Amino acid sequence: MRCAPQPDFNFCTMHVILVHGFFNRGGILGRLAAHLVRAGHTCYTPTLKPFDARNGLPDLSTKLDEYISQNLPADTRFALVGFSMGAIVCRHYFQKLSGAQRVLAFYSIAGPHEGTWTAYFYPSLGVRQLRRGSRFLRELNDSANEMPSIPVTCYWTPIDLMICPVSSARWVKGEAVCIPTLMHSLLIFNKKLYVDISERLSAISPK
Repeated sequence: MRCAPQPDFNFCTMHVILVHGFFNRGGILGRLAAHLVRAGHTCYTPTLKPFDARNGLPDLSTKLDEYISQNLPADTRFALVGFSMGAIVCRHYFQKLSGAQRVLAFYSIAGPHEGTWTAYFYPSLGVRQLRRGSRFLRELNDSANEMPSIPVTCYWTPIDLMICPVSSARWVKGEAVCIPTLMHSLLIFNKKLYVDISERLSAISPK
């Protein structure tokens, strides 16, 4: 789904792609997208299938790459927002695929950058790749220093029963911003999160 600002906005539009998490669809990020649209940005909320990542996270990352190629001109730069598993899909996209030269900023919302123990409760390949110490995450973290320098912000809540330990939601490459919420899934509905992302986007000039 694509959400564009009203034509009478005077703001400089940033293209923002929002990537959902495990067993979600793009619409779960609709409220955040709507807030960013009101700030003058153009938002895209793709739904990447299969929802349970049974074919692995690189498969979803490839589909994200295809979506971007089909919906944005090749020279368009943009910001990426990833929620939970979607944050790791985003990372694979800009670290391993074609995204490194196009992504202007990355916003991770409760992403399991160092894995999570809860990934042992579901057997799909993609979820196994989110386990603590998985080969997939080790290789992704090992290649992080090769990526171009971009602003990275990691939002996390200390009351998160999905990302265990909660420190995993903080990535060494980014600034950590704590937004206390009662549970993992509620973080994407927090107005403080919306305002913070919007303010950070407004400080970036599309190139």
